[in-house]
Amino acid sequence: MEKFLSVTGLAAPMPAANVDTDVIMPKVFLKGIDRSGLARGLFHDLRFDAQGGTRTDFILNRAPMQNVRFLLTGPNFGCGSSREHAVWGLLQYGIRALIGSTFAGIFADNAANNGLLLVTLGDDERARLARAVGPDGTEITVDLATQTVTCGGLCLDFGIEPSRRQALMEGRDKIATTLQMKERIRDFEAAYFAEAPWLARGGEA
Repeated sequence: MEKFLSVTGLAAPMPAANVDTDVIMPKVFLKGIDRSGLARGLFHDLRFDAQGGTRTDFILNRAPMQNVRFLLTGPNFGCGSSREHAVWGLLQYGIRALIGSTFAGIFADNAANNGLLLVTLGDDERARLARAVGPDGTEITVDLATQTVTCGGLCLDFGIEPSRRQALMEGRDKIATTLQMKERIRDFEAAYFAEAPWLARGGEA
C-alpha cells in the first residue's frame, strides 16, 4: 500500500450526490480474475459514449484532468453495492484522496483498507473549497501529517481516526498491521499449546 504523507496535484469537482459504485465501476469490469485494467473502467459510462468515443463534457476528459489526484465529491459518495473494484479503479487511475461531506460506510472501509484517503469536511468548509477549486478544477495540497487541505490562500483542517491516519502514513494494510504484533501472536500460540498440547498434535487425544 502506497504511503500518504503530503500530496499536491489537480483536484476535479464531482459535486453530484449519491454517486454509487455502479457508476464508479460498472459491472462489466468485474469479470476479470485480477485487478488489472480497472482504470479504464472508472466512471466508464460517464467518460465514454455507447460507441466508445470520449465524452468531452465530462470533467476527467478535459486535458488538464488527465493527471487528476483528487476528487471533490458530493454527499453519500460510494453508496450502492460493496464492490471493492470501485476503490481499486480510483487508485489505478491515480486518485489519492476524495474530499467530501459524507461517504458510504462499506466504501469508506474499502478505501481505508486499500490506501485511498477520504477527507470529510463540514458543508460550509466543503462549499468554500468548491468555490476555490472552481468548475474546472485546480491544484491543491492534502497533507495528512498536519491534517490540512490547502488551495491558494485557503487552508482547511480535517479530522481522521488516529490509527487509520497512522496506517495510511506508513502504508500499512490490515495484514501489515497484524504482523506488527507477530511476536505477541507467537507467544500466545506457544502458551496456548503448552496448556493444551493435544491441539498442537492435530486434535489427537
